[in-house]
Amino acid sequence: MLDKGVVIAGDIRINLLDIELLTIKLRLLVASVDKAKEMGIDWWEHDPSLSSRARTRAVPDDDAERSLTEENARLRAEIAALRARAEDRSVDG
Repeated sequence: MLDKGVVIAGDIRINLLDIELLTIKLRLLVASVDKAKEMGIDWWEHDPSLSSRARTRAVPDDDAERSLTEENARLRAEIAALRARAEDRSVDG
């Protein structure tokens, strides 16, 4: 069974006096790890709460942090420039 996988699908609806209060759609795939990886499903390898390797990758190194800080500053400067241009147009217009 696990070499091919099994899909279970279903909906849960909670109604009160013909008013739908809650709908939950469930989709469950049961497969072996190898079959899941073959299908391109490997989210557990990148989830820090499930993988120690993902936990170490989740902590940015100094270069990545510096790069993000520089990009953040650049984007803030661009936003300020766009706002200044918009204010100039509204005053001129």
